[in-house]
Amino acid sequence: MILLTSDSATAVDNLTEAATEATSNVKTGVFQQWLEDQVPKLVSFATLVVLALIVWIVGVRVIAFLRKLVKKSLVRHDVEVGIQTFVDGCLKAVSYIILIACVLRVFGIEATSLAAVVASLGVTAGLALQGSLSNFAGGVLILILKPFVVGDYIIEDTHKNEGTVFEISIFYTKLKTIDNQIVVIPNGTLANSSLTNVTHADRRLEDFAIGISYEDDIRTAKKVLMDLAKKEEKRIPESEPKVFVKELGDSSVVLALRFEAKTEDYWDVRFRMLEEIKYAIEEAGLHIPYPQLDVHTDK
Repeated sequence: MILLTSDSATAVDNLTEAATEATSNVKTGVFQQWLEDQVPKLVSFATLVVLALIVWIVGVRVIAFLRKLVKKSLVRHDVEVGIQTFVDGCLKAVSYIILIACVLRVFGIEATSLAAVVASLGVTAGLALQGSLSNFAGGVLILILKPFVVGDYIIEDTHKNEGTVFEISIFYTKLKTIDNQIVVIPNGTLANSSLTNVTHADRRLEDFAIGISYEDDIRTAKKVLMDLAKKEEKRIPESEPKVFVKELGDSSVVLALRFEAKTEDYWDVRFRMLEEIKYAIEEAGLHIPYPQLDVHTDK
C-alpha cells in the first residue's frame, strides 16, 4: 500500500489540473481551427444559394414574359390555336432546361459536364420514353398535316372515342364530349390510326330512312317527305331534296330522304325532321310498320 504525503497529493492535483487545462485548450483550438476553416465555405455556399435563387426567380419571370410575347405574336398572325398550344409547350420545356443549366452553372457545374450527363441520360430516357417520343412526333405530324384542328368534332376509329378538340398539347390531344367529359388521347394514337373528322366540311348530308307499309301508296309518301324537306328553313337552298325507294324490306318499304344542311345545324335539323316526319306520315293516313308478335295459346 502506497501512502502519499500532503506535498505529494498537492503535486498530483496540480498535475491533473494542468492536464485537464491542456486538453481543454487543445479541444478549443481544434474546434476553433475547424470553425475558421468551415465558416468561409459556408458563407460561400450560402452566397451561391442566394445567387441561384435570384437566377431562378429572374429566369422564371423572363420565361413567362417570353411565352406571353410569343403567344401574342402567334395570335396577331392568326396562327391556328393548336399550333399556339404546341409551340407554347415546347418553348416552356426548352426554356426551363436552359434555366436549370444556368442554375447549375452558378454552383460551378460546367456546361460540358452537364451536356455529357444529359447525353448519357438521353439514351436511357429515350429507351424508357419511346411512347412519349412517339406522341411528340405524332403531335408534330398532326400540326403539319392537319387532319383536324381545335374546334373540330372527331371520332377516333380504334377505340371509338369522340368529341370536340379543344387542346393539342405536346404529347396529348384533349376532346370534350357532348356531356362535358374530357377524353385524353395520345398524339401517337391519333397520328397512326384512322379517324373521322365530322365537322371538317361546312355542310353535311341529312339522310333519313323511313319505312311505310306495303299497303300504303309510295307516291303519296314521297310527296309528303318532299314537302317537308322543301319547308325546312335550314336546308341549304341549292341542295335539292331527294326522295326515293331505298329498300324493299321484310315488313316495310324503306324510303330515303336526303338534303344538305350546314354542319352547325345538322343535329337540330335531324331531331326536328324525325319528329315532323312521324306526324306528317300519320296525318297522310300512312303507316310506319314496327315488329309485332302474335302469341296463340292452345287450350
